[in-house]
Amino acid sequence: MAAKKILMIVGDFVEDYEVMVPFQMLLMVGHTVHAVCPDKQDGDQVRTAIHDFEGDQTYTEKPGHNFTLNASFIDVNAADYDALVIPGGRAPEYIRLNKRVIEIVQDFAKAGKPIAAICHGAQLLAAAEVITGKSCSAYPACAPEVNRAGGNWVEVPMDQAHVDGQFITAPAWPAHPAWIKALLDALGTKIEL
Repeated sequence: MAAKKILMIVGDFVEDYEVMVPFQMLLMVGHTVHAVCPDKQDGDQVRTAIHDFEGDQTYTEKPGHNFTLNASFIDVNAADYDALVIPGGRAPEYIRLNKRVIEIVQDFAKAGKPIAAICHGAQLLAAAEVITGKSCSAYPACAPEVNRAGGNWVEVPMDQAHVDGQFITAPAWPAHPAWIKALLDALGTKIEL
């Protein structure tokens, strides 16, 4: 298996599990992952939030850990990467206002490279207008945005992922095993036991 180079775009109050788990898993299997944030540099940190499902009508939010970026946003060139990962949490709602973030997502989409978005990461896909005619999952509160962007929101169980071509999506962190496996499959990653 050839190691791949993966870009992860994050921001303050990204969902803790949705940034930490895929970042560490992708590194663990031998891929290179560059985690970046607009207006931040290699070595800077973003704050995270933990979203829990405790029986309320929506998730609850608690402070998470600080996550250290390992690359600088200003240096990003989508052509240098094999895939894009977009974690959820509150970060997508405001990083989607950054023109360069939108251009990067569009560059990955145009190149047909895998784009893995989880939870509120679909807000970034909708804002970049890359899901027209595509189906994707997301946290249910994002369904109207997906549909208004010309996509088709698909309801899947919280522990499942959905794949439509290059788009690998899931509703929330309980889907990590299915979502990360689908991304690894798209990257051609083979793990032998």
